[in-house]
Amino acid sequence: MTDGPTFVLASASPRRLDLLAQIGIVPHKVVPAELDETPLKGELPRAHAQRLALEKARVVFDALERPALVLAADTVVGLGRRILPKAEDEKTARDCLTLLSGRRHTVYGGISLIGTDGRVQSRLVETAVIFKRLHPTEIDAYIASGDWRGKAGGYAIQGLAAAYIRRVSGSYSNVVGLGLFETAALLKANGLGTW
Repeated sequence: MTDGPTFVLASASPRRLDLLAQIGIVPHKVVPAELDETPLKGELPRAHAQRLALEKARVVFDALERPALVLAADTVVGLGRRILPKAEDEKTARDCLTLLSGRRHTVYGGISLIGTDGRVQSRLVETAVIFKRLHPTEIDAYIASGDWRGKAGGYAIQGLAAAYIRRVSGSYSNVVGLGLFETAALLKANGLGTW
């Protein structure tokens, strides 16, 4: 267990749990937030990531029996003004990879922390990622791997897709699912962590 205030992770993502463990933080509870993640009409990737992180944190905070420190995050892959979806089927994953092939995109990581007093602190992390130009056989191989399933933008940088990524500028952990530098700073300011 983590020392300090009761700490709740508002996420169903095993990657976020692993990332927190990497910096020595283990939540007392994990409570996934149930909400509609459909982008609002005209919503841009940056705003979408910020809104979802905050809404997830509020949903979980409001459902708790007693106040706790609640952390929520959302990862959005943006190609210009376009929000790429989480790939739940092969066609979506293939469409995402085709769009990303040979191009630069931005991964937006929204992070929201609600303190035991109900005060909200939020951060936005932006990471630029450049894919190599993908040959159709490379896309086929990646689709066959299943590594894309449930991933924003149809890929997981910590998996097989690493072979296709020419450059990352910014936080690598943000692309995996949680900007650790920003998260550690928020948690430390609220009594968690010893960094």
